[in-house]
Amino acid sequence: MCKDCFEELPRNLHCCYRCAESFDFEVTAPQLCGHCLSETPDFDDTLAPFLYQGHMRYLVTQLKFAQQYKNARLLGNLLAQHLASNAQFPESIIPMPLHINRYRERQFNQSIEIARHVSKKLAIPLDLSSCIRQRDTAHQTSLPAKQRHKNMHKAFQVIKPLNVQHVAILDDVMTTGASVASLAKVLKQSGISRVDVWVCARA
Repeated sequence: MCKDCFEELPRNLHCCYRCAESFDFEVTAPQLCGHCLSETPDFDDTLAPFLYQGHMRYLVTQLKFAQQYKNARLLGNLLAQHLASNAQFPESIIPMPLHINRYRERQFNQSIEIARHVSKKLAIPLDLSSCIRQRDTAHQTSLPAKQRHKNMHKAFQVIKPLNVQHVAILDDVMTTGASVASLAKVLKQSGISRVDVWVCARA
Protein backbone atom coordinates (compact mmCIF):
# COMPACT_ATOMS: atom_id res chain seq x y z
CA MET A 1 0.00 0.00 0.00
CA CYS A 2 1.40 3.40 -0.96
CA LYS A 3 1.77 6.21 1.56
CA ASP A 4 -1.16 8.21 0.16
CA CYS A 5 -3.58 5.27 0.35
CA PHE A 6 -2.38 4.41 3.85
CA GLU A 7 -3.03 7.95 5.02
CA GLU A 8 -6.53 7.85 3.48
CA LEU A 9 -7.59 4.77 5.46
CA PRO A 10 -10.51 5.82 7.71
CA ARG A 11 -9.33 5.69 11.34
CA ASN A 12 -11.54 4.76 14.26
CA LEU A 13 -10.00 7.31 16.59
CA HIS A 14 -12.79 8.07 19.07
CA CYS A 15 -14.80 5.05 20.14
CA CYS A 16 -16.21 2.99 22.99
CA TYR A 17 -13.38 1.04 24.58
CA ARG A 18 -15.52 -2.07 25.05
CA CYS A 19 -17.18 -2.46 21.62
CA ALA A 20 -15.27 0.11 19.49
CA GLU A 21 -18.46 1.80 18.30
CA SER A 22 -17.40 5.14 16.87
CA PHE A 23 -18.39 8.32 18.70
CA ASP A 24 -19.52 11.47 16.91
CA PHE A 25 -17.36 13.51 19.26
CA GLU A 26 -13.74 13.55 20.43
CA VAL A 27 -12.91 11.69 23.63
CA THR A 28 -9.79 12.16 25.73
CA ALA A 29 -10.38 9.33 28.21
CA PRO A 30 -11.79 5.78 27.91
CA GLN A 31 -15.58 5.86 27.66
CA LEU A 32 -18.44 3.41 27.18
CA CYS A 33 -21.19 3.85 24.60
CA GLY A 34 -24.87 3.76 25.53
CA HIS A 35 -25.27 0.16 24.37
CA CYS A 36 -22.47 -1.12 26.59
CA LEU A 37 -23.74 0.91 29.54
CA SER A 38 -27.22 -0.57 29.26
CA GLU A 39 -26.17 -4.15 28.46
CA THR A 40 -22.56 -5.13 29.08
CA PRO A 41 -21.30 -7.62 26.47
CA ASP A 42 -19.35 -10.71 27.47
CA PHE A 43 -16.14 -9.46 25.87
CA ASP A 44 -13.97 -7.02 27.80
CA ASP A 45 -12.25 -4.80 25.25
CA THR A 46 -12.28 -4.21 21.49
CA LEU A 47 -9.53 -2.84 19.30
CA ALA A 48 -10.65 -1.81 15.81
CA PRO A 49 -8.17 0.65 14.30
CA PHE A 50 -10.17 1.43 11.15
CA LEU A 51 -13.71 2.16 10.03
CA TYR A 52 -15.38 -0.10 7.48
CA GLN A 53 -15.37 2.52 4.74
CA GLY A 54 -13.47 3.45 1.60
CA HIS A 55 -10.22 1.59 0.98
CA MET A 56 -10.69 -0.56 4.10
CA ARG A 57 -14.07 -1.84 2.87
CA TYR A 58 -12.49 -2.62 -0.49
CA LEU A 59 -9.61 -4.57 1.05
CA VAL A 60 -11.92 -6.66 3.22
CA THR A 61 -14.54 -7.41 0.57
CA GLN A 62 -11.92 -8.34 -2.02
CA LEU A 63 -10.39 -10.80 0.43
CA LYS A 64 -13.72 -12.19 1.56
CA PHE A 65 -15.57 -12.51 -1.73
CA ALA A 66 -12.89 -12.39 -4.44
CA GLN A 67 -10.21 -14.59 -2.80
CA GLN A 68 -7.59 -11.84 -2.86
CA TYR A 69 -5.38 -13.61 -0.32
CA LYS A 70 -2.67 -10.97 -0.50
CA ASN A 71 -5.09 -8.62 1.26
CA ALA A 72 -4.96 -10.88 4.33
CA ARG A 73 -1.25 -10.14 4.70
CA LEU A 74 -1.83 -6.40 4.37
CA LEU A 75 -4.80 -6.38 6.76
CA GLY A 76 -2.93 -8.57 9.25
CA ASN A 77 0.11 -6.31 9.18
CA LEU A 78 -2.00 -3.15 9.59
CA LEU A 79 -3.84 -4.68 12.54
CA ALA A 80 -0.64 -5.99 14.14
CA GLN A 81 1.00 -2.59 13.85
CA HIS A 82 -1.87 -1.04 15.82
CA LEU A 83 -1.98 -3.83 18.38
CA ALA A 84 1.75 -3.69 19.04
CA SER A 85 1.38 -0.32 20.74
CA ASN A 86 -2.21 -0.47 22.02
CA ALA A 87 -3.06 -4.00 23.14
CA GLN A 88 -2.47 -6.05 26.24
CA PHE A 89 -1.36 -9.29 24.63
CA PRO A 90 -3.44 -12.42 25.31
CA GLU A 91 -2.16 -15.95 25.68
CA SER A 92 -3.76 -17.03 22.42
CA ILE A 93 -5.69 -15.74 19.40
CA ILE A 94 -8.96 -17.40 18.36
CA PRO A 95 -10.02 -16.51 14.78
CA MET A 96 -13.79 -16.30 14.31
CA PRO A 97 -14.86 -19.88 13.37
CA LEU A 98 -16.84 -20.64 10.22
CA HIS A 99 -19.40 -23.44 10.05
CA ILE A 100 -18.16 -26.36 7.96
CA ASN A 101 -20.84 -25.68 5.30
CA ARG A 102 -19.75 -22.05 4.93
CA TYR A 103 -16.12 -23.14 4.81
CA ARG A 104 -16.85 -25.59 1.98
CA GLU A 105 -18.69 -22.85 0.11
CA ARG A 106 -15.92 -20.25 0.53
CA GLN A 107 -12.93 -22.65 0.65
CA PHE A 108 -11.17 -20.55 3.29
CA ASN A 109 -11.74 -18.56 6.47
CA GLN A 110 -10.66 -14.94 6.03
CA SER A 111 -10.32 -14.46 9.79
CA ILE A 112 -7.80 -17.29 10.00
CA GLU A 113 -5.83 -15.88 7.07
CA ILE A 114 -5.59 -12.47 8.76
CA ALA A 115 -4.86 -14.03 12.15
CA ARG A 116 -1.90 -16.00 10.79
CA HIS A 117 -0.08 -12.77 10.01
CA VAL A 118 -1.02 -11.13 13.32
CA SER A 119 0.14 -14.22 15.19
CA LYS A 120 3.47 -14.24 13.39
CA LYS A 121 4.08 -10.51 13.81
CA LEU A 122 3.22 -10.45 17.51
CA ALA A 123 4.45 -13.96 18.43
CA ILE A 124 1.09 -14.98 19.94
CA PRO A 125 -0.11 -18.58 19.44
CA LEU A 126 -3.15 -19.30 17.26
CA ASP A 127 -5.88 -21.58 18.61
CA LEU A 128 -7.73 -23.15 15.67
CA SER A 129 -9.16 -26.20 17.40
CA SER A 130 -10.82 -25.27 20.70
CA CYS A 131 -13.97 -23.62 19.33
CA ILE A 132 -16.38 -24.48 16.55
CA ARG A 133 -19.44 -22.84 15.01
CA GLN A 134 -21.99 -25.57 15.69
CA ARG A 135 -24.96 -23.97 13.87
CA ASP A 136 -24.98 -22.97 10.22
CA THR A 137 -26.45 -19.55 10.88
CA ALA A 138 -27.96 -17.25 8.26
CA HIS A 139 -25.71 -14.57 6.77
CA GLN A 140 -25.55 -11.71 9.25
CA THR A 141 -25.47 -9.07 6.52
CA SER A 142 -29.06 -9.87 5.56
CA LEU A 143 -30.44 -9.34 9.07
CA PRO A 144 -31.35 -6.25 11.15
CA ALA A 145 -29.48 -5.69 14.42
CA LYS A 146 -31.99 -7.39 16.74
CA GLN A 147 -32.23 -10.45 14.52
CA ARG A 148 -28.45 -10.74 14.35
CA HIS A 149 -28.23 -11.41 18.08
CA LYS A 150 -31.03 -13.99 17.89
CA ASN A 151 -29.36 -15.59 14.89
CA MET A 152 -26.15 -16.12 16.85
CA HIS A 153 -27.80 -17.72 19.91
CA LYS A 154 -25.83 -20.86 20.83
CA ALA A 155 -23.97 -20.67 17.53
CA PHE A 156 -20.61 -21.63 19.06
CA GLN A 157 -19.24 -24.42 21.21
CA VAL A 158 -15.98 -24.95 23.08
CA ILE A 159 -14.97 -28.53 22.24
CA LYS A 160 -11.81 -28.90 24.30
CA PRO A 161 -10.36 -27.25 27.43
CA LEU A 162 -8.53 -23.97 26.98
CA ASN A 163 -5.60 -23.88 29.40
CA VAL A 164 -5.38 -20.08 29.30
CA GLN A 165 -7.12 -17.19 31.02
CA HIS A 166 -6.86 -14.41 28.44
CA VAL A 167 -7.73 -14.78 24.74
CA ALA A 168 -8.45 -12.47 21.82
CA ILE A 169 -11.14 -13.20 19.24
CA LEU A 170 -9.95 -12.02 15.83
CA ASP A 171 -12.32 -11.15 12.97
CA ASP A 172 -12.26 -8.99 9.85
CA VAL A 173 -15.17 -6.63 10.57
CA MET A 174 -17.42 -5.96 13.56
CA THR A 175 -20.90 -4.60 12.87
CA THR A 176 -23.29 -5.11 15.79
CA GLY A 177 -20.94 -7.34 17.77
CA ALA A 178 -23.46 -10.21 17.85
CA SER A 179 -21.03 -12.85 16.60
CA VAL A 180 -18.15 -11.95 18.92
CA ALA A 181 -20.56 -11.56 21.86
CA SER A 182 -21.92 -15.06 21.30
CA LEU A 183 -18.44 -16.58 21.08
CA ALA A 184 -17.20 -14.56 24.06
CA LYS A 185 -20.11 -15.85 26.13
CA VAL A 186 -19.22 -19.52 25.64
CA LEU A 187 -15.55 -18.74 26.24
CA LYS A 188 -16.39 -17.08 29.56
CA GLN A 189 -18.63 -20.03 30.46
CA SER A 190 -15.70 -22.36 29.80
CA GLY A 191 -13.59 -20.54 32.39
CA ILE A 192 -11.77 -17.85 30.42
CA SER A 193 -11.30 -14.74 32.57
CA ARG A 194 -10.74 -12.13 29.86
CA VAL A 195 -11.88 -12.03 26.25
CA ASP A 196 -10.73 -9.21 23.98
CA VAL A 197 -11.86 -8.59 20.42
CA TRP A 198 -9.46 -7.63 17.65
CA VAL A 199 -10.93 -6.60 14.29
CA CYS A 200 -9.54 -4.77 11.29
CA ALA A 201 -12.54 -2.46 11.00
CA ARG A 202 -15.70 -1.35 12.81
CA ALA A 203 -18.86 -0.80 10.79
